[in-house]
Amino acid sequence: MRILTVLSSIFLLLSCGRYKDDGLQVTGKIGELLIVADDEIWESPEIKKALDSSMTRFIMPYFPDVSTFELVHRNHTTFDGGIKRHRNVLVINIVPGYGKKTAELNVIKDAWAYDQAIMEINAKDKKQLIDLLKSKTMDKAHDYFDQSEWKRLIARFSEEENSHVQQNVKQTFGIDVQLPDGSGIVSSNKNFYRIEFPPASRPIEFPNIGKQDVGTIWEGVMIYQYDFIDSSQLTLESLLRARDTMLRYNVPHETEGLYMGTQYVKLVYPEMTKTTNVDGSVSGLEMRGMFHFVGKKMHTTGGAFWAFHFVHPRTKKIICISGYVDAPSTTSWTHFLREIQAVWKSVKLV
Repeated sequence: MRILTVLSSIFLLLSCGRYKDDGLQVTGKIGELLIVADDEIWESPEIKKALDSSMTRFIMPYFPDVSTFELVHRNHTTFDGGIKRHRNVLVINIVPGYGKKTAELNVIKDAWAYDQAIMEINAKDKKQLIDLLKSKTMDKAHDYFDQSEWKRLIARFSEEENSHVQQNVKQTFGIDVQLPDGSGIVSSNKNFYRIEFPPASRPIEFPNIGKQDVGTIWEGVMIYQYDFIDSSQLTLESLLRARDTMLRYNVPHETEGLYMGTQYVKLVYPEMTKTTNVDGSVSGLEMRGMFHFVGKKMHTTGGAFWAFHFVHPRTKKIICISGYVDAPSTTSWTHFLREIQAVWKSVKLV
């Protein structure tokens, strides 16, 4: 039974109402997934719940919660004009004459804009649709949209000018990473770099009030290295000890005596999984968690981090690329964490 099919470019060109317009860029916010469906389908509580469960996941263990996607809606009539170029689109078609026993999920490449992520579901009725939305097939759909987000950012960063920073990183660590335009090295030594991204401003969203003010978001990456001795250094506990040591001596707060540290409370205790860079050439361990500033008994600000650790085969060093986001808790962190993810996913050995 074929559930997931990739349509050919010929089919794309012949499909009614679709075209590939070279040069048009995607629209919409990072972290949005546009659902194109009849109002009756979108407003169905059972379908809405199934869509939320299958397409809205949480990037753990952050607090406040960081979702992979926020679902937004257009019906088939209002899905027109510039909205067709939305970065992530899931089209749901109920086709009464549809003759297959199960609903079908198709991938459509770049139908209305360059580098768009589009999937289409065809089903004969609500039951077929709900069965598909509750199936494991939707894990593949979520992964497709999820990967498209950070891959687009890698492509964008690769087109931007950061040659001075990248050359320094290559010489010191033997790696190359793609960075947002305007990134700069704010501190460095032979084993530690802190690279800051250009400050960003986003509206602060207050519950029941809406977007009222502008808050500054600080983000960047820290790249550090130390000697690899044996595999015992690659446990979560060992990597966290090394992280805290590196941060203590290299990331001081503007208040004397404070420095960046890791939050170890149960709710946001760091998590680690095996993964690779974008092309699979570098295998390592990704770690997600929260940081705050420690060293004195006082309340301090903090934020989220997302790190990637691996052993460099040539230098025999453990390399860590650890991105951080320091942002108001009243605004979504999804965009900024995706940028961090894109940076460490882009790493290549040189």
